[in-house]
Amino acid sequence: MPGTYGASGLSGTPGAKGLADAARELVRLLAVRGETLAVAESLTGGLVAAELTGVPGASKVFRGSVTAYATELKRDVLGVDGTLLDQRGAVDAEVARQMAEGVRGVLGADWGIATTGVAGPDPQDGQPVGTVFVAVAGPGAVADGEQTRPEVIAARPDQAVGGSGNTAAGGYALGGPDGNVAALRLNGDRAEIRRESVRSVLKLLLQRLSGERAGNGRAQDTEQNGGN
Repeated sequence: MPGTYGASGLSGTPGAKGLADAARELVRLLAVRGETLAVAESLTGGLVAAELTGVPGASKVFRGSVTAYATELKRDVLGVDGTLLDQRGAVDAEVARQMAEGVRGVLGADWGIATTGVAGPDPQDGQPVGTVFVAVAGPGAVADGEQTRPEVIAARPDQAVGGSGNTAAGGYALGGPDGNVAALRLNGDRAEIRRESVRSVLKLLLQRLSGERAGNGRAQDTEQNGGN
């Protein structure tokens, strides 16, 4: 049975350093590995790409982004299954996974990350405000057709990723940090939800990269600090 993760569920790489440092560390890790990244965004509307491109040297690893705000763009540009969108709507774990995989293919990157969710003020596709899915696709990711089952973690105002005072907590598909999708329940206003979505997708990929580096002995300086 999948476990649950508290405020440190997306923690560990790096510590409580904020969005800018998370983006900087991600760019650094990708550069060391000689790998590239593409981003698909919905509710974050380009904020993930902006955070990454704010890092000097990002052009070495960042391929580009697709802001697929409209549901039909997720299908037509990113290749998300149309039947899936019709049946579940755009705010869904498998939609997030297909967005990440789609942007990876469209932009020719080693890694793809994606955000989709409800920032408010109104619910969407039957999902309440604060429902967010962030996803990673890359080498060794779950193959198309395998079930995506993210854990859903509730956040409280005193639980924050990165110690920002805004709420975010997350769990992973497949019962651990090697999963592809994190399902979030975020509190706060529209800006806070979007900001924590950015933080969470960056940290999801950071943990994925750090886990692989630790596993294959390639890392020399990756932090594993166990919490924010």
